[in-house]
Amino acid sequence: MEVSYKKLWKLLIDKDIKKRELSRIANIGTSTIAKMTRGEHVSMEILLKLCCALSCDFGDIIEAVPTNRSSVF
Repeated sequence: MEVSYKKLWKLLIDKDIKKRELSRIANIGTSTIAKMTRGEHVSMEILLKLCCALSCDFGDIIEAVPTNRSSVF
């Protein structure tokens, strides 16, 4: 499974918030925003800051999606 931030990006569009503004209001670094843009993992603390800043829940900004890799057992 991988983490997808597509819900976050859609929420930002719906609320007319730019990534740089999100960084400021959530008090997180722009490098963290860049990590999420690349689909990389971030800490629960960062996700909590985002939820507080956007008045939402974890499920509103992230979701687990299956990977496309074949499993070898």
